[in-house]
Amino acid sequence: MTGNPEKLCSKATSSLAVLCICIISFQVNAFSLTNCTVSGALNNTQELKVLCYKMGFYTVPSPIPSNVRYLDMSFNFISNIRVGEFDDLWYLRYLNLSDSNISWIQEGTGKHFQNLINLNLANNNLKRVSRGLLRDLVNLQVLRLDGNNIELIDRLAFSTLQNLKVLNLTNNNLQQIANIKPVLSSRGLEELFIGSNNFEVFNSYDMSSTSLSLKKIDFSYNPLTKFQITENIFPNLDYLDISQCGQNRTMLWNITDKAFLNSVKVLNLTAVRIPEENIGAVLHEVSWASLFKLKLNELKLMNKETVLQYACLPGIRVLRMQRNKISKLTGYMLDPCSNLTELDFGDNEISYISPPVFKELTQLRVLHLQINRLTNVKNLFRNLPLLEFLDLSRNRINMLTCLDFANLTQLNLLYLYSNKISKLPSCAFKDLNNLEILKLGTNKLLTIDAAFENYLPSLKVLQVACNKLSTLTKNSFKGLSNLRTLDIADNQIFEIEPHAFSGLLNLTELLLSSNRITDKAIRDPEVFSGMPKLIMLEIYSNLIFYVDDTLQMPPFLHLGSLEILSIHSQRHGIGKIPSNLLQGLTSLKMLYGGSMNLNYLHPDTFNSTPKLWFVDLSKNSFADDESIPADVFHPIPKLSKLIISRAQIHSLNFVLNANLSRLSTLKASENMLDIINQTQIRSLPHLRFLDLTKNTFTCDCNNAFFIDWALKSNYTQVIYLSRYTCSYPLSLRGKSILDLKTEWCNVNIDFIMFVVSSVIVTLTLLVSFIYQFFHWQVLYAYYLFVAFLYDSKKKQTHQQHGFKYDAFISYNARDEPWVVEKLLPNLEGEQGWKLCLHHRDFEPGRSIIDNIMDGIYSSRKTICVITYNYLRSTWCSKEIQMANFRLFDEQKDVLILVFLEDIPTHQLSPYHRIRKLVKKKTYLKWPKNGEDTRVFWQKLRIALETKEGPEEEKPLLSGQGQCDY
Repeated sequence: MTGNPEKLCSKATSSLAVLCICIISFQVNAFSLTNCTVSGALNNTQELKVLCYKMGFYTVPSPIPSNVRYLDMSFNFISNIRVGEFDDLWYLRYLNLSDSNISWIQEGTGKHFQNLINLNLANNNLKRVSRGLLRDLVNLQVLRLDGNNIELIDRLAFSTLQNLKVLNLTNNNLQQIANIKPVLSSRGLEELFIGSNNFEVFNSYDMSSTSLSLKKIDFSYNPLTKFQITENIFPNLDYLDISQCGQNRTMLWNITDKAFLNSVKVLNLTAVRIPEENIGAVLHEVSWASLFKLKLNELKLMNKETVLQYACLPGIRVLRMQRNKISKLTGYMLDPCSNLTELDFGDNEISYISPPVFKELTQLRVLHLQINRLTNVKNLFRNLPLLEFLDLSRNRINMLTCLDFANLTQLNLLYLYSNKISKLPSCAFKDLNNLEILKLGTNKLLTIDAAFENYLPSLKVLQVACNKLSTLTKNSFKGLSNLRTLDIADNQIFEIEPHAFSGLLNLTELLLSSNRITDKAIRDPEVFSGMPKLIMLEIYSNLIFYVDDTLQMPPFLHLGSLEILSIHSQRHGIGKIPSNLLQGLTSLKMLYGGSMNLNYLHPDTFNSTPKLWFVDLSKNSFADDESIPADVFHPIPKLSKLIISRAQIHSLNFVLNANLSRLSTLKASENMLDIINQTQIRSLPHLRFLDLTKNTFTCDCNNAFFIDWALKSNYTQVIYLSRYTCSYPLSLRGKSILDLKTEWCNVNIDFIMFVVSSVIVTLTLLVSFIYQFFHWQVLYAYYLFVAFLYDSKKKQTHQQHGFKYDAFISYNARDEPWVVEKLLPNLEGEQGWKLCLHHRDFEPGRSIIDNIMDGIYSSRKTICVITYNYLRSTWCSKEIQMANFRLFDEQKDVLILVFLEDIPTHQLSPYHRIRKLVKKKTYLKWPKNGEDTRVFWQKLRIALETKEGPEEEKPLLSGQGQCDY
């Protein structure tokens, strides 16, 4: 990694500051459109912003709130813009369309935002600026067209832009200065940037013949071979930049009147290729009466002493000579620069500075010597009594002495970071009574000893990060009573003695991140004593690890004023957060606790932090549903920001009953959330900012409420809703969650329940009625249906294979003696019929109904032996019903009724099935006692012999049936 080590070392602190700013910026009423994010109060046109950048759009998104003030659609793929794609946006002031691949904008588009004051069209593919493009933008003040391919500007394109102040045409394809003449019709134009085009010649008469209002003009990075001003067209110019011009060939400089540029205050001649003999003419042929700052960086092949002779004009106060490969500052080469207040020799190759070189610079207040090769200082600055800022960073200084900064009583800022200093003498900073900022980061300090005990009474910021400190001893910073920020991050600190920070009565920020601090090192609460005003403590990326649920001595007992604690990213995880770890932090407002491999929060974790409003628990392992108990949030009713991204959570059920009534921001991106239900959302009544990107959403009706709510809510802003994709079902994986058609899911549950309950009640009443009054009819119908199914199945089989029995005997078990003693011997013994009887022919294990059905349909005839017992039998009733259905279906004489008892017809009325049969069929009666039975047996034989068709089988052997099974 390259870059400023000092900046890299303080990256953590900067990130925290940026995050805090971002958090504050989202404390607004907001909602989410289908595509863009809208932030700001909907009823406040001074605040409303629509952010559509980096969304992958190919057309202008819609709808855009009509009262939007700031609209950002940068970094998209909108190649063409048509008038009809915008509604009237009268309140719009700032429009950013940069980096969007735009090659054409229809004329008249500007009529939709006539009050626009700032338009950014940078880094697109526009080739022409037409009159109709800008015609209606009468209030425009700032216009960026840099980074396009503009070759032509219409003559009247800028004629209506009389309020334009700033125009940037850098990095286009303009060939001649005359090409920019149309822009000068904007009479109020003050700043013009036309660098990085293809201008080879600048003649003032090609640009204008009259005076212009320009105050700043940038010609940088053009292949100028000639720079000529023959008319006083820049009477108000105070900034002129012609840096990096004339790179291909030497640039000719010609100003016909010394007074033409006498208003210029800042002149940038960086890397301008002007012959050394002409540099004097450039700087002395013009009356630089107002010149204040001169930049002469990267002047190649020039004698630097000669340059200094010409450069140090009487009015010059700031001189920059970076990247000029200067190796030495010797003798009296700077004597002509006695009026300088700021001198910059940064990024050179200086390894030697002679002591008297700064002797005449008694007015110098700022001196830049960073990025050189100095190895020591050796009291070089004793003749600079007014010096306020000294930058010696990124050199090779390996030691300091007590005289190096002697007499610098006005020094306010001293940068010594990125050197090789290994030790600080106790007297190194003895005269720096006004020093407020001291940066010693990225050196090789092993200890700070007593360097800060008795000196630096005004110091407010001390940066000692990125060194090799291992121990902080008692009273190490005792003398720094006015210190506000102490940065000792990125060291090797593993031991901190009690009272190490004593005396830091005004310290507000303590940065201890990226060390080797363990829980044992901060076990004693006295470690953090002596800092009554400490507001922010960073102790992340250390080795703190806890195994106990409760600590005997919580480490932060003396930090009652602390508001921000960063304890995240412990290298081996923190194990767990003891229930009283935060005891004493009664003023804590913000807690950063991410990346600690936490899998559980104790319900008492926040008992001591009633003012907590921001909690970051991202990048942990809360996979279990009980990992975050709801009551953990009860002690912090002011919580308004909760970040729990990449925490392996499967559900937002932890917000239920958590009393998060003030939560306004919830960021739970990159988790495993599949369903967001109505109860969860309603548990967060003041939610304004919701980020659920990169979750595993299920695209079915379970998420219908969430989708509808996210689209329609005017109160809660769902960030990047259009990027939410389906994970389940697999057939929809990768599809936008917005593709789910929720209208099919929006049914009236109350109405459906009413209909269902009504149907159930009606069916219940109907079934009860039928059972009460038509019980036997239903039962009969059922068995008829069963018989029908069986008959259909067996009919073909019997036609192919014949019948197994001659008759199936249906009787009641109480009549079994007559069947066994009378019927069976006569029909089977004497006449040779084969009968089907229950005890002999029914298949064991089969259901009774199946045996009955098989017996009836396997027999040519069914003989019903009817008695009073038979009539009262349930099973006999079933048998006669099935035989009756066969009679009805086959239309054959298959049923024989035999009455053993004399039963009057009126007594058959309850048994209407038999009564109907008796009325339609001839039946047999068993003779009374003493009567001859031969006629009966003869008639029964005849009945059995009755032919049923041409395929009638010969008589078979006989059998038996039984009713009460």
